[in-house]
Amino acid sequence: DVQLQHPFPQQRFGSLPGVLRTRVGYTGGSTENPTYHNLGDHIETVEVDFDPSVISYGKLLDLFWASHDPRERPWRRQYMSAIFTHSDEQKNLAIKTRDREASRGNRRITTEILPASKFYLAEAYHQKFALRGRSELMNEFEAMYPSFSDFLASTAVARVNGYVAGYGKCETLPQELDGLGISPAGRKRLEDLVCPPEEGKERGTGAACPAG
Repeated sequence: DVQLQHPFPQQRFGSLPGVLRTRVGYTGGSTENPTYHNLGDHIETVEVDFDPSVISYGKLLDLFWASHDPRERPWRRQYMSAIFTHSDEQKNLAIKTRDREASRGNRRITTEILPASKFYLAEAYHQKFALRGRSELMNEFEAMYPSFSDFLASTAVARVNGYVAGYGKCETLPQELDGLGISPAGRKRLEDLVCPPEEGKERGTGAACPAG
């Protein structure tokens, strides 16, 4: 897995093919059992589990760097830009990509590269925030996964969270619908969100979504 901190939320990573699951949490500090309102010296972090046969660690780093300005200094430690590595291989690649970013326009990068330490899950209301805003889909997944740990571990949940946040692609959705486990009504709702019909036109049943 990989742990990253930057301003873009977990759905940005959940939208990527090859990402298995995402979790929001806290790490990098010494405070035991941190909470959002008692964070201590921890950093808000996204933990990403991925299949390296589908997507590489390097691709995840590319998205990390492209999704925020690593030159900005955070106004609080909890918002600092950081990469937490789990091996020497991850550390070396993180350093290599950081140096690459620094060489572009002679930029001063504030991102820290740190060894991974204990990761504490954030509160439930921080998890899958975009999906929680779509109650009809959220209700289906909660019925499907009564256990919160199973809900967080679901690849389908991570994917739909990415789609409803606007990061998934319309043209890839039809290929994934059968594997999401949602009802016909849920499928239609997701299609309407990701692939809205062009004004004045209706999408026929079974038709491919228009390119978004």
